[in-house]
Amino acid sequence: MRSLNPYQVIEMAENGVESEGTQKRAGAKEKQNGNFADSSLRERKQQDREERLALVLWKRPLQTLQYSFLETLITLKEWTLKLWKRRGTVFLLLVLLSLFSMAYSVEGAHQKYIQYMEKKFLWCAYWVGLGILSSVGLGTGLHTFLLYLGPHIASVTLAAYECGSVNFPEPPYPDQIVCPNEAAQAGITLWTIISKVRLEACMWGAGTAIGELPPYFMARAARLSGAEPDDEDYEEFEEMLGQAETAQDFATRAKLAVQNMVQRVGFFGILACASIPNPLFDLAGITCGHFLVPFWTFFGATLIGKAIIKMHIQKLFVIITFSKHIVEQMVSLLG
Repeated sequence: MRSLNPYQVIEMAENGVESEGTQKRAGAKEKQNGNFADSSLRERKQQDREERLALVLWKRPLQTLQYSFLETLITLKEWTLKLWKRRGTVFLLLVLLSLFSMAYSVEGAHQKYIQYMEKKFLWCAYWVGLGILSSVGLGTGLHTFLLYLGPHIASVTLAAYECGSVNFPEPPYPDQIVCPNEAAQAGITLWTIISKVRLEACMWGAGTAIGELPPYFMARAARLSGAEPDDEDYEEFEEMLGQAETAQDFATRAKLAVQNMVQRVGFFGILACASIPNPLFDLAGITCGHFLVPFWTFFGATLIGKAIIKMHIQKLFVIITFSKHIVEQMVSLLG
């Protein structure tokens, strides 16, 4: 092995120190560049967000209308391509629609069945629409259960005990409840009244399930695109995820409990949250969208929970509250 003189040793040491210093300077420079890139990205996102907030009709009418028109064209193009890929299904639907239009317009003995179907369809659509209005506003929707469905169930319950029957003549039911001319039944049970109002109650519950879809689609689209939507509920959700370990107040812990149940348990967690009156269920929809839960898993559990389980709980509560013996006890207490 060849020995090194003292000058060579000193020279190698100096080269090593210079190399180490160069690596440190390069690492510090890369770290500085990374911080600068992150800062630039945050500034760019904030700038884009401010531009989107300023892009409104009363501030920039021409630019807003231009972007709206272009977005409409792009959306129509995408829908046209999707329909063309499923042209067989579209053709079948058009044939069925043509047959139904012919049956609806041609006179005959079948018109009574057509009218019955039309009446039931409009009745179901009415309650589905009220259900959507109840839940579509991210917790700020119209309280259509208290304003429409609850009073309807209560009036049917009171009329059933008064008339001794639920076979109200149609028409004027459901616009007006008139006692039938037939003899009164032996006894009115809870199941009899539940069966009478089951259709409108389930349709209302299905509407509330449909109204929970916007938060799901908004969070899902934001996760897939990597964008940050301008929505206060989604921002609150992101902040809550960042402060999950340090949460102290009851409201944040409750929201985290809903989020953890939905994320860990999946279908049955969503079903449990949807089956009880839960003002935090909007957070469940945002959670499912953010963690890319499959659509039918989310919507199926929500539909079963809201249209079947929760609806029967609310229905039973109203019917029992307005049942004959409860009303008699309340009248005796007031008298």
